[in-house]
Amino acid sequence: MAAKTLGELRRAVDSGSVHHRSVKDELRENLIAKLPSGASLFPGIVGYDDSVVPQIVNAILSRHNFILLGLRGQAKTRILRALVDLLDEQIPVVPGCEIHDDPLTPICGACRARVREEGDAMPIAWLPRDRRYVEKLATPDVTIADMIGDIDPIKAARAGLQLSDELTMHYGLLPRANRGLFAINELPDLAGKIQVGLFNILQEGDVQIKGYPVRLPLDVMMVFTANPEDYTARGKIITPLKDRIGSEIRTHYPATRHEGMRITEQESWTTREAVDVPAYVREVVEEIAFQARNDQKVDKRSGVSQRMPITVLENTVSNAERRALVNGEDVIVPRVTDVFSAMPSMTGKFELEYEGELRGADNVARELIRAAVANVFTGWLGDTESRPVIEWFELGGTLQLDDNVSSAHLIELTAQVQGLRALAERALGKGAHSQGALAAAIDFVLEGLYATKKISRSEERTYSAAEASRGRQSPARGNIEDLMEREMPQSGGKKRYYN
Repeated sequence: MAAKTLGELRRAVDSGSVHHRSVKDELRENLIAKLPSGASLFPGIVGYDDSVVPQIVNAILSRHNFILLGLRGQAKTRILRALVDLLDEQIPVVPGCEIHDDPLTPICGACRARVREEGDAMPIAWLPRDRRYVEKLATPDVTIADMIGDIDPIKAARAGLQLSDELTMHYGLLPRANRGLFAINELPDLAGKIQVGLFNILQEGDVQIKGYPVRLPLDVMMVFTANPEDYTARGKIITPLKDRIGSEIRTHYPATRHEGMRITEQESWTTREAVDVPAYVREVVEEIAFQARNDQKVDKRSGVSQRMPITVLENTVSNAERRALVNGEDVIVPRVTDVFSAMPSMTGKFELEYEGELRGADNVARELIRAAVANVFTGWLGDTESRPVIEWFELGGTLQLDDNVSSAHLIELTAQVQGLRALAERALGKGAHSQGALAAAIDFVLEGLYATKKISRSEERTYSAAEASRGRQSPARGNIEDLMEREMPQSGGKKRYYN
């Protein structure tokens, strides 16, 4: 049974049933107890097991305040919030104290006076771990009073106290995080003079509020996040503050496509009724982010957030859902061409270099999708003989598709293309497959052949013969192509011509 009075708490500490230790020791000892079990320290964090996580473990074992330095969308805030699980389930506090004072060693004047007056009969409260985490997003308008504290004249007037009295202090966020974790996101955005206010807590372990001749020896672990200084032009971490932060830990984007797919699958909302997302569609969506991070037209200093493939996959599924609703289909099966409809969830998530600005975000996004499709298609069917399909187009075959066409109709329209269904079935693998899955595989093959330049189409989804075969076509055929290459309206039902 948890102690209810200060006297019971003293006896519990003496008997060893209640631990009395600092926050950093608490995190360290709980981590030491958890490591041998092999349990995940940060559930839901993928790709950091051999890089970021060991460095965080080292920082905690060293009792360091630390900073996570990395580009946007690298799970920095999620990691900090997960540190709460390393705290004790609850700790004893003085009831009603704004800074969660320790009943055994109180630091604020009001709590010390209360202990003197009530002694071992003083009641105590228990604070759960989730209330011991305080997070602040750094913005230029944050003041030292917000962060550290200030004089409260109203409190002084109501209590009839002098302004110089310790009891008139108003505590800021940092003192209110006493005996817990205090996280500051985007540290460079904090004004330099506010960063100076953090010096004492990082080095000496105390803060001084305004002009009071009282120093509060806070028990707090401070953690920070920031983007690399060469990226953000909004501010910087001042050098003396960096010097006082124990460990600087660099985060990173997923190292492999499959790690990224695990994150995207975990974070994206695709749990609609009867959704079947083909594996190659998931790979295409993830590969877009990898292509963007390596593209010269995309600003590498700002990064390409992992949020991009998450939102792209959600939009891709939604476009397939819209088509299924229109056609009365029971199963939602996204196609590769649905990814192009997800461009609105892409263009706002990367910043462009000068060359990219000249081309425009939409054109850059289309190029990224095409490159992603080419990579994935080569991986799936790179060694597969696709010559019969290509020859069908080179011999003058024409295939016109609507993006909103039902699965059954798409299969019927493409049945005339020699070798296309066989190639699609190879992408599907063995076993029975629905019409929706077959239609999506056919679409994948056509888009893959276009992306690898075996057939071609305009950006407006007008498909034509590959450049190498155009010279062999008749004048009449060329006139048809000219007509097909005119810009088409950007509507929900775009036509696609394959030749």
